[in-house]
Amino acid sequence: MKRSKLIGGSLIAILIVLAYVMPYTVFSDVNAWYGSFLWWSLTALAVITITFFMTRDWSR
Repeated sequence: MKRSKLIGGSLIAILIVLAYVMPYTVFSDVNAWYGSFLWWSLTALAVITITFFMTRDWSR
């Protein structure tokens, strides 16, 4: 496995853990729903971007 794919996979795993942990720790004092929603939206965009760069040369 290429090193870049290993780094990308590790980043995605870290983002998945953070997507679960952050709303219950850092955002626990935010009473509005949009604090967690913004975090989850940005996390999803980051995962999509990392996945794009990991799979862009898949057809070769």
